[in-house]
Amino acid sequence: MIVAVIGLGTFGAKTAIRLYEKGAEVIAIDSEQETVIKIKDRVTHAICLDVTDERSLRSVNISEVDVAVVAIGDNIEMSILAVAMLRKLGVGRVIARATSPLHEHVLKEIGASEIVKVEEEMGEIIAAKIIAPHVLQRYNFAAGYSLVELKLGKKFAGKTIAETQLRQDFALNIVAILKRIPIINEEGKAIYKVKVNDNPLPMDVIEEDDVVALIGSELNFNRLFSELVEE
Repeated sequence: MIVAVIGLGTFGAKTAIRLYEKGAEVIAIDSEQETVIKIKDRVTHAICLDVTDERSLRSVNISEVDVAVVAIGDNIEMSILAVAMLRKLGVGRVIARATSPLHEHVLKEIGASEIVKVEEEMGEIIAAKIIAPHVLQRYNFAAGYSLVELKLGKKFAGKTIAETQLRQDFALNIVAILKRIPIINEEGKAIYKVKVNDNPLPMDVIEEDDVVALIGSELNFNRLFSELVEE
């Protein structure tokens, strides 16, 4: 996959680096030479150019990328022009960062495929960490539904999946269990081996330090979180 990331501020740079680390071919673009130099060894290509200049964008074959991420946040006009130019040049999927409802509306009107609201999403992440500190990861995959990785703690320690009554009491389903198993390595040191049970059975036991992956509605997760906080 080829991804162009335009705008290499904190959000853009982090996105570009993580995409590269995950195996994508990343073209990182910014109008500031110094910013481009800082990231050049952590992406596939780092290029300094004006994204509102059609000739410059054509010169890097921007139309051949699979996805373009417009991460510009501090210059709304530049963000809008960048999205418009990418759509004009035939980029099929354009993901753009919006910093206000009006900005989001305009980006959608000119053809952005998806909108990322960084500030709003960070607020939700922080709130979730405060309300449910035991949650390790949370993935929203449909309106009102999530896949959540968490430790169930002492309340459910030593119980089988059937005994937890999570499906009956909370309408939540365990889809995987991650266990850390202590072993001795070749150097004689005590380390942990991670074992994932991706097909858990009703009689499988959950230990206090196990990480479980649960799937269900936000409403039912909130009911479970309330019980876990009361431990």
